[in-house]
Amino acid sequence: MSELMRPTFDLDLIQKYGGEGPRYTSYPTAPQFSDRFTASDYCAAMAESNRLPIPADLSLYVHVPFCHNPCFYCGCNRVITRSLTAGDSFLDSLARELAMVAPRFDEDRIVRQLHLGGGTPTFLDTDQLARLLHMLQTHFPFADQAELGLEVDPRTIDPSGLRRLADMGFNRISIGVQDLEPDVQQAVNRIHDTAMVSATLGGARASGFDSISVDLIYGLPLQTTTGFARTIDTIISLRPDRIALFNYAHLPHLFKAQRRIDESQLPAPSTKLAIFRNALNRLLDAGYEFIGMDHFALPGDSLVKARKDGSLVRNFQGYSTHGGLDLISFGPSAISQVADSFAQNVRSLDDWSVQLIEGRIPTARGLTRTIDDRLRAEIIERIMCTGSLCYRDMERRFELSFRRYFAREIEQLEALQEDGLIEFRNGGFSVTSSGLLFLRAIAKVFDAYLQPQTLGSGRFSRIV
Repeated sequence: MSELMRPTFDLDLIQKYGGEGPRYTSYPTAPQFSDRFTASDYCAAMAESNRLPIPADLSLYVHVPFCHNPCFYCGCNRVITRSLTAGDSFLDSLARELAMVAPRFDEDRIVRQLHLGGGTPTFLDTDQLARLLHMLQTHFPFADQAELGLEVDPRTIDPSGLRRLADMGFNRISIGVQDLEPDVQQAVNRIHDTAMVSATLGGARASGFDSISVDLIYGLPLQTTTGFARTIDTIISLRPDRIALFNYAHLPHLFKAQRRIDESQLPAPSTKLAIFRNALNRLLDAGYEFIGMDHFALPGDSLVKARKDGSLVRNFQGYSTHGGLDLISFGPSAISQVADSFAQNVRSLDDWSVQLIEGRIPTARGLTRTIDDRLRAEIIERIMCTGSLCYRDMERRFELSFRRYFAREIEQLEALQEDGLIEFRNGGFSVTSSGLLFLRAIAKVFDAYLQPQTLGSGRFSRIV
């Protein structure tokens, strides 16, 4: 199996194409969701999904919103608490949501994938996590080889807890590290030493987890190229199967916790780029394959196989090997994708709990995709996941003339070709090594909702 292309780092291209853009975990993206989409619309989408000739299998997501302490960089929906009863109360509410939603799906629809995110899923102790999993398995049939994954904070789990998770059936784990430098950790209020991270990763490996991933962030306060190189080298030495290298987006007008970051300590743009370039080269030189955007994986990982054979997909958890599934999500702010609809729960934990007590499905907003949305969503996913697009494939699926329908977009693609980001070939185009870092910039050519005035408004993170 040949290696994937190695992305080229070009400062001129970064200057031109590295600005703001959506991450395309969905299309249309979440800013297009409307409160005109209600729980009734979500129920209609669930009913529609059952009426298909071959209904899709299922992916489940549970948003566990709790953290013991605030990480100042965080933009996630979370509740900071040390309450001893918060976890059990959350599970009581989750049981109500499951009881209302699960029966709307035919009993023969199999769960292929489960992911627990947050917040911090391991805020719940192992008994509570066992209860959560039992509730899900009571309401839904799970495949024998289902992928069961969760995010963990190394401060909240020990090797014995990891063994218990593996015994329950969890087989994939994502460890939030972000940075190993003590001064950086102090600046973002997330303090854990290297030994703790090593013990978590080693404990997961010893417990038999199929895939171990580590999350890192570049662009945090007090980061330097030298310091972050030490973090990267340490993580490489621990050899996780996957590494996510996220670009920190400082958006204090959107995320209250970020207001506690001293902006004078943020690395200058040139330093931030140097940190990224150094980390990128270190990961590639160590044998990690570039999947796309911020994801890297060892050559034998299923993400690499899916990237090469064209089966890679993108969803609200990032890149995934499980395509063609309906996503049912539970918990405050969680987003479902069922049939051709997106449905997002209310954001507030209290509002979510109250609506469930009142017997209401807690949908706050969403949308139902049009045929044009479906077409553009498939194009954007192909660009993001395969780095290529065949016009004929779209013409066959949607019965249109691609060049006529997308005449304006093709003009924009020609400019990308002139800059070396893509190459036209075989009735379509392929992304070059120079374009790999700019998949989002290439994909947004086909975004019908993206207006120039929305870029630069601080709504989206930078592409590079």
